[in-house]
Amino acid sequence: MKKFTSVYDIDDPASLVAEALALKKTPYTNKALGQNKTVILVFFNPSLRTRLSTELAAKNLGCNVMTLNVADGWKLEFADGTVMNGGTAEHIREAAGVMSQYADILAVRSFPGLEDKDKDYADEVMNAFIKYASVPVVSLESAIRHPLQSLADWVTIEEYKKRIRPKVVLTWAPHPRALPQAVSNSFLEWMQAAPVDLVLTHPKGYELDPAFVKDTPVVYNQKEAFAGADFVYAKNWSPLSPYGKPQPVAENWQVTKEKMDMTDNGYFMHCLPVRRNVVVSDAVLDSSQSLVLPQAGNRLYAAQAVLQRLLGRVD
Repeated sequence: MKKFTSVYDIDDPASLVAEALALKKTPYTNKALGQNKTVILVFFNPSLRTRLSTELAAKNLGCNVMTLNVADGWKLEFADGTVMNGGTAEHIREAAGVMSQYADILAVRSFPGLEDKDKDYADEVMNAFIKYASVPVVSLESAIRHPLQSLADWVTIEEYKKRIRPKVVLTWAPHPRALPQAVSNSFLEWMQAAPVDLVLTHPKGYELDPAFVKDTPVVYNQKEAFAGADFVYAKNWSPLSPYGKPQPVAENWQVTKEKMDMTDNGYFMHCLPVRRNVVVSDAVLDSSQSLVLPQAGNRLYAAQAVLQRLLGRVD
């Protein structure tokens, strides 16, 4: 494995899930693997779970860890052929090249601007690091995907599923801000590779990119989608058209206890942070059906499984 930016970088995603679950039992088995190795975490945007879990995962493998908050330094230029007489001080060609000399793995987090869909979906920042870095690149979330989150989601479903092929529902939920499609896009990709029956539900007007939806069934009635579900994954995303602009929704799409009662005693999932009583009610979030904390805990083992693969571990 040379990079980790989507499910397509993994020949057998299920085996990576199994590795993460094994690490949960013995997280320090490969402590020597990262000896004299360095992981640099590069953040263009803030983070809580991603930053802490990836840093701890690297340390569990014995790696040195350095963190760069790009906002604390000068702005980087990503366009080729530009005359840099404006606000950018360094081109990604040099920046990625320099970082590669200090690190064995670069892990990068960036968000979309939510103003220009074509620009965001070109995934400029992540692809520039992949192009110009000379070491493996890990996505800590990009403009269009969040693969470490989705890997942890699959790990959680594998851990808690009550049947061989559970029904998994990805539902849109309200939010006061316009949010990216990255988590939802990525979740679709990983669940399409998983042994689950996947259903997508959202109000009309909030369709996700067909390249990510593929043949996943789309149900516009949330209550109908929840029927018989084993897992309900709630996430807000802003529309593709008009891009990045929240639209009014007449129906209440908050996940409530009444709606969860329509599932097959299903579990509730969310990537966090979550807006209480906007995305999901307290009654659901604080119930035994909620997996948000175990799900967040699995971010550590997902990150560690990825890092040890990139460091060359083969059992």
